[in-house]
Amino acid sequence: MTGQRTGPAAHGTRPAGADRDAEAAGAAVLTCGGRPVARYEHRPDLPARESPRPYLHPVRTLGGTPVTELRPADHVHHLGVSVAVPDVSGTNFWGGRTFVRGRGPTELDNHGVQRHLRWSRLAEDGFTEEIAWLRDGRTLLAERRTVAARELDGTCWALDLTTELTNTCDEELSVGSPATNGRPGAGYGGFFWRPPIGPRPPEVFTADAEGEEAVHGSAAPWLAMASDAWTLVFAGGTARTRRDPWFVRAAEYPGVGSALAWERRLPLPPGQPVVRRVVTAVADGRLDRDAAARTADRLARLTPPAPEEAPA
Repeated sequence: MTGQRTGPAAHGTRPAGADRDAEAAGAAVLTCGGRPVARYEHRPDLPARESPRPYLHPVRTLGGTPVTELRPADHVHHLGVSVAVPDVSGTNFWGGRTFVRGRGPTELDNHGVQRHLRWSRLAEDGFTEEIAWLRDGRTLLAERRTVAARELDGTCWALDLTTELTNTCDEELSVGSPATNGRPGAGYGGFFWRPPIGPRPPEVFTADAEGEEAVHGSAAPWLAMASDAWTLVFAGGTARTRRDPWFVRAAEYPGVGSALAWERRLPLPPGQPVVRRVVTAVADGRLDRDAAARTADRLARLTPPAPEEAPA
C-alpha cells in the first residue's frame, strides 16, 4: 500500500502484497465504515532528539475533521497519538529535554528509538505490530502493539490501542516521569494524544469533575475533551489501566495521556509484561456530559481485538 487503498479486502484483511506496500511506504491507513480515519507512520524519519517512534497522524472524525497534531511548535516531540515514556531507567523515549532532579529540564544525549520490526496482523481496520525499544542499538523493551478502528455509529468511531511492554534485559528496569524525578504534577508517560489547537481551549470533564485542574491527575474511568468541532472520550480498557491517572492539558495546549508513573516509578522486572489498553471515541461535534457518559459506556462494552491474527 502506498497511502491509498487499491480496493477492499475480504473480511477486512488486506489484499496480497499490501504488507509489502505498507513497508515500502512506511505507513498504513486505517479505515472505519469504509472511510479512512487514521494514518499510522511506523517508520518515521525524525531527529534523534524527538525519540523517533511510530505514531498515528492524522486521525480524523468520520466527518473528516482532524483531531491530532504533529510536531507542533510548542512541543515538536508531540506526535499525534503515540506511546511515549520520558524515562526508562534513564533513557528518554518521549523526546525533548529530560527532567533531572535538582537541575530541572536538561538537554541530555539519552534519547531512545522505537523501531518497527514486523506486523503480526495487518488489516483494513487495524493491526498488531512488534516494536523494539532501543538505546544505542541495545533493545531494552519489546512491545506488542494492537490497534483497531471500531465503528460506533454514523458520527463516532473508536480507536482501540493496547500496548504490551516486556523488559528484555537481564536486570530490572523501571518507568519514571518528571514527577517521579521531582516535578510535581508532571507524571506523564505512556499512551498520549495530542489534539490540534483551536480558537479557544477545549473543555475537559469526567463523570463528576470539570476543568483542567479538577481532572488532571484523576483516575476516572473515562475522560472527555470537547471542542466545537470534535469530542474525544478516553476510557481505560482494563481494570489496571483505569487505575492510572490522567495527564491533562487544555489551557496551554490540548493533550491527554494515561500515566504509567504518576507518583512512583513503575518496576519492569525481566520477562514480565506490562499491559495497558486505552479506547478512545472520536466524535464529530461537541458532546455534553450525558452523551459522553453514554459513549463511554459503549466503549466499556467493546471486547478487545485479537492481538494475533495472521494476514491471509
